[in-house]
Amino acid sequence: MQQEPVTPPNAWNRSRDFVAFWRQTLAVAEADVRKLGHDPVELLTRMTQPALWLLVFGQVFTHAKIIPTGGISYVDFIAPGILAQSVLFIAIFYGISVIWERDLGILQKFLVSPASRYALVLGRSLSAGVRGLSQAFIVYVLAFILGVHLRLDLGSITTVLAAVMTGSAIFSTFSLIAACIVKTRERFMGIGQVLTMPLFFTSNAIYPLSMMPSWLRSISRMNPLTYQIDAIRSTMIEGSQSIFGSGVDFAVMLAILALLIAIATKLYPNIIK
Repeated sequence: MQQEPVTPPNAWNRSRDFVAFWRQTLAVAEADVRKLGHDPVELLTRMTQPALWLLVFGQVFTHAKIIPTGGISYVDFIAPGILAQSVLFIAIFYGISVIWERDLGILQKFLVSPASRYALVLGRSLSAGVRGLSQAFIVYVLAFILGVHLRLDLGSITTVLAAVMTGSAIFSTFSLIAACIVKTRERFMGIGQVLTMPLFFTSNAIYPLSMMPSWLRSISRMNPLTYQIDAIRSTMIEGSQSIFGSGVDFAVMLAILALLIAIATKLYPNIIK
């Protein structure tokens, strides 16, 4: 009579640790996302910037017809870029909430808890990704009203949302690293403002890579926002083609995210020193 195989204790421990890690991660993310429900006005104020870009900038340059967009209208071309821009502008200032939590003594409680440092950082990245979904909803509604040729099948929307969440996680983690280094709200606000414009204008958000001089094109290829926009545009807009391929876009973004999470995990305890 054959005996049932016995699960090795170390395998059981690894499985239990894995489950505990994701419980901790989701708990941190859930606590952070819950704050959004307490301030619904924030969702309304987030509509202003993408609305201005699409209604004013997009409409003017659509009629000007001076930017080559590969066979699609300029408002179609710019809509994914404005979505990525909205996510960037929100995520890049995410670190200031960490500084507030430190000043209120909340962060110290997280750091002395048994939760893994990776879980604390990954949970914040995940919550930032969920927050980015609200921007996707806003831009989709505005784009639909403006007659943008959207791909509305489930696969396309799912891919767009995945790109939005990944990009939001990247820039929020980058913001967390900045907060761990500067440690004060005043310095952080200055750094956030300095970073957003170069990231935005060295990407393919409002003009294609083909229009850029070679030196700027090289910088754009090192900008994670470029890959996020490429992934969004190629799946969000009818008739749009990916420059790098969706597989490359997501591979680059996930590699950058993994690197930033590793750095943020090392620096995270320094914010209370």
